[in-house]
Amino acid sequence: MSQLFTGLTIPFLLAMFLAINMGGSGTAPAFSAAYGAHVIKRTVIPGLFGLMVLAGALLAGKEVSLTLGEGLLNSSFFTTFNTSIILLSIGLSLLVANLLGVPQSTSQATVLSIAGAATALEGLNTHKLFYEIIPVWIVLPIIAFVIMLALSKWIFPLLKSTIFTNDYSYLRHNQVVKGIIILSSLYVAFSIGANNVANAAAPIASLTANEIGQEEVQNFLPIIILSVLIVAPCFAIGSSLLGHKVTKMTGRDIVEVSPMYAAIIAVITASLLLFASISKGIPTSLVQLNGAAFIALSISKTGLKKTFENKTVKRFFIIWAVAPIFSYILTFLLISWLG
Repeated sequence: MSQLFTGLTIPFLLAMFLAINMGGSGTAPAFSAAYGAHVIKRTVIPGLFGLMVLAGALLAGKEVSLTLGEGLLNSSFFTTFNTSIILLSIGLSLLVANLLGVPQSTSQATVLSIAGAATALEGLNTHKLFYEIIPVWIVLPIIAFVIMLALSKWIFPLLKSTIFTNDYSYLRHNQVVKGIIILSSLYVAFSIGANNVANAAAPIASLTANEIGQEEVQNFLPIIILSVLIVAPCFAIGSSLLGHKVTKMTGRDIVEVSPMYAAIIAVITASLLLFASISKGIPTSLVQLNGAAFIALSISKTGLKKTFENKTVKRFFIIWAVAPIFSYILTFLLISWLG
């Protein structure tokens, strides 16, 4: 038993560290609108965020966990070494993106890191990757872009409502708008839990199942639940330690946006993320869904040319393309050379 715990210690610590970082970065898209509009206190955000992430992971995260834990690479390949390399590669990819000031998709980094390991171990499920996961990555941001462009260009201008104002004092005293903004934040946190907790929980669940010899699905599910119960609270810790530094108006470097616009974008992108989690079990990028929606809003406000001349937009596309590939190559090389 002591040997089992020794083998699991490093991977679990890496998974918890990764979850803390995801919690810090995930707080911004979830609570930026509510915090920016001063309708919620900063001190209560980590608790609310952690509770909703845990609820999302337990109630709607099973399919994503199965995809990452067994769908791309059989759980028998998740040894202590391989799992540690996968989690390390994801963490380094996220670190590089953070240092460059660009929010990066942990889901894509996780998928490509596992795919890199699977390629090195000759166990990659190519059908799952190329015919199920990657098409969803392409289609959902396009849907987010089209919906937001249509709303901001043709629907919202007809409303001429004061709810789209940047007057925070007005928003704070409008209980309906205040409630909408808070509920949208909780909804995003729930969706993050449904999709993103699996990034850290699924690899260690597969490792645990492999280490104790329980490889069948009926035995794998309880292990996933236990892994989620360990990993999900780390999102709240990350939110408490790191979240206040990034909890500001998401997308402000792309376009000036009111809290109500941010709340609407949050609902659209969280709904798409939840759809991918429940119906398809596909790990998906909330960051890219948000980015696509903000780019659409920018186009409607400032035009196509000015939007794509924006340095932040250019940097987003570069990092979004490079970081997941970095995870794939790093994991593939480390397992090929050291495994």
